[in-house]
Amino acid sequence: MKASEIRNLSAAELDAKLAELKDELFKLRFQQAVNQLDNPMRIKAVKKDIARIKTIQTDIELHGTNA
Repeated sequence: MKASEIRNLSAAELDAKLAELKDELFKLRFQQAVNQLDNPMRIKAVKKDIARIKTIQTDIELHGTNA
C-alpha cells in the first residue's frame, strides 16, 4: 500500500487497516514458527505498511488533516 493511498483514508479507516495488518503480521509470524510460510518477504512488506500507517497517523496528529 502506498503512502498516497493511506493519506486518503479517514482516521477510522486507518485504525481498522492498522488492526488488520497487525493481525496479518501475527498470523504470518505463526506460520513462520511452524515452517508453513510460503512468502517470507510478506512479513517485511506488512511491517513497512504498519510503519507507514503509524507515521501518517502521527503526522495527522501533529499537523492536522491538511498536512
